[in-house]
Amino acid sequence: MKIGILGGGQLGRMLLQSAANYVVETWVLENDSECPSAHLCHHFIKGDITDFDTVYAFGKNLDAITIEIEAVNVDALEKLESEGVKVYPRPAAIRIIKNKITQKEFYKAHSIPSPDFVVTHKAAELMQHLAFLPAVHKIGQGGYDGKGVQVLNEKGDLGKAFDAPSVLEKKVNIRKEIAIIVAMNNEGEPVLFPPVEMVVDPVLNLLDHQVSPALLPETVLWKIEAIAIRLVKELKSPGLFAVELFVDKDDEVWVNETAPRVHNSGHHTIEANYSSQFDMLWRIMLGYPPGNPDPILPSAIVNLVGADGHSGPARYEGLEEVLKMDNVFVHLYGKKITKPGRKMGHVTILHKDYADLTYKAHRIRNLLRITAE
Repeated sequence: MKIGILGGGQLGRMLLQSAANYVVETWVLENDSECPSAHLCHHFIKGDITDFDTVYAFGKNLDAITIEIEAVNVDALEKLESEGVKVYPRPAAIRIIKNKITQKEFYKAHSIPSPDFVVTHKAAELMQHLAFLPAVHKIGQGGYDGKGVQVLNEKGDLGKAFDAPSVLEKKVNIRKEIAIIVAMNNEGEPVLFPPVEMVVDPVLNLLDHQVSPALLPETVLWKIEAIAIRLVKELKSPGLFAVELFVDKDDEVWVNETAPRVHNSGHHTIEANYSSQFDMLWRIMLGYPPGNPDPILPSAIVNLVGADGHSGPARYEGLEEVLKMDNVFVHLYGKKITKPGRKMGHVTILHKDYADLTYKAHRIRNLLRITAE
């Protein structure tokens, strides 16, 4: 079976590493021939994943296609789907999710709980919505990995607002930030991984570390699972989805946003769960029974990002000390150049004791620095 991946970054790389368990011919389309996935696939094609003709030519002789990033040409994927190529997730689902405006309107139309919002088309319009502050401002198209998101607490913050179509979302009084991976097979049957608790860096607006399974009251867990299943079923698409949610101070649950692909919040599943998120996606695309998403042990993830003030060839300080630790697994993404805030890898920690997980996560975060040579 010939399966293509649009995008050749670290997510594509980890997906390809998992493909070794199956008889499959892999193809990757990416504009950078030095990308992390280039040497792991059977066939690498250099090209623009946002260009209609390039994506269509790449996919027309494949059996199936998936994505590692939402910024792809959906029109080409729709044409390929109409000609019999299976696309995971379906182009209609990608089109909804890739724009924050259509994503929020989808939640509202299907009564999926999500923070109240208004749509703005230029920064000047925000003056009409001062009553919404404090709020989170999300650019409609192009935001990714914390980019395109800004917090507007008061009128004085409006000067930094995006001057483009965006969503202005009422700020939630957050108790916990949660993510849950939902797999949906071709028959529309969902499989849920245990939810994780995410701790976000307030400066970079990126995941700092996370713990799985999240420690939640049973009633809150039920809400999270029910909302996530309903959301994915309404998308009417097989594939793998990461649903990010807020639990507020009253234990109400709100959907923040959804990713239609393998996701940073599921990286721990490589070591910590019987079936990883990557294995689960291969099973869906190949038509195999779903894997077991249960955890083997509780786990934590620490994101490795480029240190402030360092740009250039990457150097990993403290790596040897981290590699000496028990039940610690280092994943470097193969990016040769570092820059401040750039995701360069992650570390997964396994332990039955949550206190030990948190201790090691903080120790690794302070010990392992990515600087430039």
